[in-house]
Amino acid sequence: MDKLILGRYIPGNSLLHRLDPRSKLLAMFLFLLVIFWANNLVTNLVLIGFVFGLIGLSSIKFSFFLNGLKPMIGIILFTTFFQLFFTGGGRIYWQFWIFQLTEHGVTQAAIIFARFVLIIIFSTLLTLTTTPLSLADGIESGLAPLARFKVPVHEIGLMLSMSLRFVPTLMDDTTRIMNAQRARGVDFGEGNLIQKVKSVIPILIPLFASSFKRAYALATAMEARGYQGGEGRTKYRVLKWTYLDSLAILVMLGISAVLFILKS
Repeated sequence: MDKLILGRYIPGNSLLHRLDPRSKLLAMFLFLLVIFWANNLVTNLVLIGFVFGLIGLSSIKFSFFLNGLKPMIGIILFTTFFQLFFTGGGRIYWQFWIFQLTEHGVTQAAIIFARFVLIIIFSTLLTLTTTPLSLADGIESGLAPLARFKVPVHEIGLMLSMSLRFVPTLMDDTTRIMNAQRARGVDFGEGNLIQKVKSVIPILIPLFASSFKRAYALATAMEARGYQGGEGRTKYRVLKWTYLDSLAILVMLGISAVLFILKS
């Protein structure tokens, strides 16, 4: 379960768990905007300290986030590599053919690495401390003004909710199918690149089949319960904006102001 943290929810009663999903979504949007102001050592240290403070408030073990970052570490290192060896400027530490290690390259690589990690951790905090249904309600409430322009707000929130909900389910199915294929003698690490790609086919076919079967069962269950869309539906879960939500947004605005002042 710890291999993929996107889409997981960990029950708890921490301060972050009690916040309204709309305030957490707005904080996430602000974080994605201001993280690009962190372009030097001081601003990145401020953001790192802020995110670590949120992890402490969530009462979730940090080792959980480290395990959750493992599936993304390849993409992060690949992007960091290009920044490290293909960014010129400043003092040159090492150079060979088209590769060069420069002062600006090291700085940009460190900043890009920090941005990727912080964005993943912050977005993961959102899903770990918010149930998929509450997250869908928050998205639907935030997009409510677009309903005047015939935008299917309720359906968008429902699709996002189900997507987040079934990410860990699909990963569990993938693990189960891979274990079954290994029991039949399939080795996913053998051979060249083409052979490795071919070995993925026995995973994709049953995975697609089980996904369509699950989608059909879900649609049947929704129809059996009389689902007719969002029009005219009442809310069982009523979102409440409290002073803690206002305080959370003020804290994000304060962090934004500090980053704006300290950025290069």
